[in-house]
Amino acid sequence: MRIESPAFTEREMRGFLDEVVDHERQALADRLEADSARLGKLAATLTLPQRGRENSGGWSAQEILAHIVVLSKFYGVLTSRVGSGKVSQVELLEAVQSRDPAGEQLSSLPPDQLLAMAQRDHQRTIAYLRGADAVAMQRRAILYEGFSMSAAEIAQLPLCGHLEIHLDQLERTLQH
Repeated sequence: MRIESPAFTEREMRGFLDEVVDHERQALADRLEADSARLGKLAATLTLPQRGRENSGGWSAQEILAHIVVLSKFYGVLTSRVGSGKVSQVELLEAVQSRDPAGEQLSSLPPDQLLAMAQRDHQRTIAYLRGADAVAMQRRAILYEGFSMSAAEIAQLPLCGHLEIHLDQLERTLQH
């Protein structure tokens, strides 16, 4: 192995870190693409709006799907707005508190329509992730006092991680 680190300059270190951020950005786009495909397979087993078949968390499969639509749009848009520098501060608590009424309204829509909405939002976010650069992905927004996240962290945790938790929940609900 050739030892090169003693000759690294700050410019080379930044270039290396940008390369890693770009790698992670592509991996996030791949992850969201896989999550969206998984959602498509799960949602295909739903037919008309279903009520009453609730999981242990108290949500029916239909309500979980509606919640996925809400979180997919909100965190996808937030990722791109933070990354583009359009937003540097978000009232996250206020946004989270308004999500349930939005999800409740959506839960009356047919599953295929909900799936289409979620997947459209996923595709927009995937396109953003594929085209963003390292600087955009590292931009941060304050989400509440003393807490901030980068565009990459928003895509990773509240979007992909949150989506995957609800995909697991949807899968369990559909198995019952």
